[in-house]
Amino acid sequence: MAIVDRIPGFGGEIVLPGDQGYERNRAVWNGIVDRHPASILRCASTQDVVASVHFAREAGLEIAVKCGGHSVLGLSVPDGGVMIDLSPMSSVRVDPAARKAWVGGGSLLRRLDVAAEEHGLATTAGNVSHTGVGGLTLGGGMGWLARQLGLSCDNVEACTVVTADGRIVRASESENPDLLWGLRGGGGNFGIVTEFEFRLHPIGGRALVVELDFDAARARGAMRRWRDLLPDAPRAATLTASALTAGDKPVVSLGYVWVGDVEEGRGYLSRIRELGTPATERVREMSYVELQCMSDNPRGHGRRRYSKGHYLTELSDAAIDAFLARGVSASATAPDWTRVPNGDFQAYGGAIADVGDDDGAFSYRGTLVEFGCGTNWLDPNEDRDRISAARAYGAAMQPFANGVYVNALGDEGQDGVRRAYAPGKFARLVDLKRRYDPDNAFHLNQNIRPTAP
Repeated sequence: MAIVDRIPGFGGEIVLPGDQGYERNRAVWNGIVDRHPASILRCASTQDVVASVHFAREAGLEIAVKCGGHSVLGLSVPDGGVMIDLSPMSSVRVDPAARKAWVGGGSLLRRLDVAAEEHGLATTAGNVSHTGVGGLTLGGGMGWLARQLGLSCDNVEACTVVTADGRIVRASESENPDLLWGLRGGGGNFGIVTEFEFRLHPIGGRALVVELDFDAARARGAMRRWRDLLPDAPRAATLTASALTAGDKPVVSLGYVWVGDVEEGRGYLSRIRELGTPATERVREMSYVELQCMSDNPRGHGRRRYSKGHYLTELSDAAIDAFLARGVSASATAPDWTRVPNGDFQAYGGAIADVGDDDGAFSYRGTLVEFGCGTNWLDPNEDRDRISAARAYGAAMQPFANGVYVNALGDEGQDGVRRAYAPGKFARLVDLKRRYDPDNAFHLNQNIRPTAP
């Protein structure tokens, strides 16, 4: 291991190529990513982050920031640059009386969920517990509580930030409010957040997951009836739809996730059962933390991945047909469904739409559903076909889309970044970038360039 005093003011761990732990620390969620940082700086404090930024900038090295490493593009891994690894900064402190949590910039969602649930509290977090709090929140932060409590970014009251020139600043409604505005959905463009201050909420009761599975060839009517439930669904319910493969056959799973009073959640079953007669029905009750971990295993680290996403403000019959087709042409011969991307819809609305559009950089609060499609595999020889299939599915849904979640972006480049923000907000974000990072030192992200017109 390298000597830690090589970097003035740095008290964390320096991991270099060839050191024990280098391979483990450069690995991220998407197994396609295979880049080699010149150094991995595992920070234990905000001051370590300051020292890391100064070191990288003075050495002219590219900067990347790692927390959970869930970016599909592997943006936390620079090739030949400096990885500023926040994962040692994972502490979570909860004040149950004030209903607040202070969360280290390297924490994963599970640490926040577990610490808050001990007091009967929670805030909105994502759907996979090994996701990083930082990346999720800075992009917006959709989760099972969002229709009740707003997005993760809506529940951030303050942030401690290291800027591109190595300053430590606080962003809140009273201190640097312009920066807080940008951090609520603008991604990692404006600085490195070393601590988040979250507002917590009581979450009485438990969680309920309801899924009705239909044969894909006979699911069109049920899917349209599911669509008609979206505008008036209770806020405790997040309606879900999935087009996926079970065994070697295409199926469609329709249902909802309920967090709150379970008896009320079971009462909503009667509405879902009006969709039609499914091949199978699953009703599972669990704790909120168990819900948050439910999707962990199928989405574990090491598999190769590619995905696409869109926002839709309405769900037409034609959009439903495209969703069910999963990017497969009607004229195509019978596909191998095990290699066709899965697709999902997750309902928005409720408290997400209650927040004022000017309250943060996050855009498209009028979204009805978020669409996502993805595929994962192990064999590098499948890369081309798998990626092509996911792109085809995404392209088939794009005519019905009005925007995209910045955390769902992949390799769409600047066109994708512009799609993630309303034009007026994008211009404001460019101005903010120009003020806080004029040299674009923090550009390994879904980048907002300071020189954009």
